[in-house]
Amino acid sequence: MRVVILYHEHSEHGGVVADFQREFERYKAKKVELVSLETIEGADLASLYGVNQYPAVLAMSDNGSLIRMWQGLPLPLMDELSYYITETQPTLAHSGKTIMPLQPSTAVI
Repeated sequence: MRVVILYHEHSEHGGVVADFQREFERYKAKKVELVSLETIEGADLASLYGVNQYPAVLAMSDNGSLIRMWQGLPLPLMDELSYYITETQPTLAHSGKTIMPLQPSTAVI
């Protein structure tokens, strides 16, 4: 799953969103993706999912279907948001190093 925060970078809530992302990564060791509404991707996501208040937090499945949406302030609780994030590459919270899972080798004959 993927979690995206749509926001206006140069607005009143821009600093709140940046602080939330930084604290979330620090405490949960997971990443939240920030997408500015000034970008084409941000405008497209807002239009696609019918967002009308900002910041907006979108929890989406891997195929892009919307699972949950929060609009406006206050932002959702970190524990609640953490549930919707699946990491493809687990990280160690203390060292910041990435652990790569072993991939089974496949032979082509």
